[in-house]
Amino acid sequence: MTNPQSAALALGTERIRKLLVQYAVPAIIAMTASSLYNMVDSIFIGHGVGPLAISGLALTFPLMNLAAAFGSLVGVGAATLISMRLGQRDYDTAQRVLGNVVILNLIIGVLFGGAALIFLDPILYFFGASEATIGYAREYMSIILWGNVITHMYLGLNAVLRASGHPRKSMYATINTVLINTALDPLFIYGFGWGIRGAAIATVLAQIISLVWQFYLLSDKKELLHFRRGIYRLKRKIVRNIIAIGMSPFLMNLAACFIVILINKGLKQYGGDLAIGAYGIVNRLAFFFVMIVMGINQGMQPIAGYNFGARQFDRVLRVLKLTIIGAMTVTSCGFIIGEFLPRVAVSLFTSDAELIRISIEGMRLTFIFFPIIGFQMVSTNFFQSIGMAGKAIFLSLTRQLLFLLPGLIFLPRLFEHYTDWDGSWGVWCALPLSDLMASIVAFILLTRELRRFRASIQPANTTSHAR
Repeated sequence: MTNPQSAALALGTERIRKLLVQYAVPAIIAMTASSLYNMVDSIFIGHGVGPLAISGLALTFPLMNLAAAFGSLVGVGAATLISMRLGQRDYDTAQRVLGNVVILNLIIGVLFGGAALIFLDPILYFFGASEATIGYAREYMSIILWGNVITHMYLGLNAVLRASGHPRKSMYATINTVLINTALDPLFIYGFGWGIRGAAIATVLAQIISLVWQFYLLSDKKELLHFRRGIYRLKRKIVRNIIAIGMSPFLMNLAACFIVILINKGLKQYGGDLAIGAYGIVNRLAFFFVMIVMGINQGMQPIAGYNFGARQFDRVLRVLKLTIIGAMTVTSCGFIIGEFLPRVAVSLFTSDAELIRISIEGMRLTFIFFPIIGFQMVSTNFFQSIGMAGKAIFLSLTRQLLFLLPGLIFLPRLFEHYTDWDGSWGVWCALPLSDLMASIVAFILLTRELRRFRASIQPANTTSHAR
């Protein structure tokens, strides 16, 4: 059996390409499975309940983003911190980070789930619900929120497994969740006649089963990081570092929550309930490719974090280059499907002719600058992976607040009053334009930082362990 400590040390000595494949492939499989996990719910709900149920599900996206924001605050921050401490051989602190992850997820999961349940109906109406769609949204989200602490713990421990040298085990946890959810969805939705509630119950139950397995893995005393006494007391410095590093994805998801609210409200005002459903479909399809890129980023994160902590900057640059190439290849594939095969993709979710028509139009607009999204995502994750939280936060918020927010406010009005198209076209057009502008900003910031990195690399190091 592989020595857990040796697995961590390999991050600083093994060939970069081999390491990236070793860490990224399981993460890609896990993230692809995770995106399919979300798509499966939408597909079964769209065909088994109806087109308005798709719209009701789309209304829950802002709340799901908000929950994900708190989850990533702990999970991503802890994973990066663990990678850096392992790179510095500080195993005691890495162990205590694990204990703090458990307590933080427990506290945040219970508080967020309880607060959201109390104010669920007002929240959903604020998100753009109508009398025709709120019933679906309420039924689904109420079940999800009851299991919120399970979701937070499951995602947090998966991040810890990946960061501590076990990408395959992290992958298996995600795949198991997807397979269980896929098996239970038709049983609960069709067999038991539970409708959209059945999809939510299947989701939570699948996560519970995978969480039990994670607890089993992390209870093994032979592992470098494992549950033990004395690690669960919250440490101010650890919590502060977790939050500082995790603040970038937290703010990104928080901004995404606010942005999706604006999108839903704009589409409801100018296009009606079906337009919200169309966005739900397009968002799920875009999310599929985004999640693959996130998997590649997750593969990069422990490699970049470890080697940055060990001051092996040549290896940091190498893994960055390979990650950018992989990410842009994935998003270019998304562009091809979005522009040339949108009907095939959209028809997976619904057979309603009008919903298909709106979704195809929205998909072609949304995916027009999709190839460069991969670069923008990698740039943000790179700064986060090496602990440069300020730059990561800036890049996270650039697309959402600096470019997309003004576009969602002004473009629908311009289209409504000064063109032959309705205001919903302005909502759709704001998405690719913000992608283009944010990618330009990311390129400028990353280029400047890379100049400093190259200046730090000693000639003697440029040939060592970088191939």
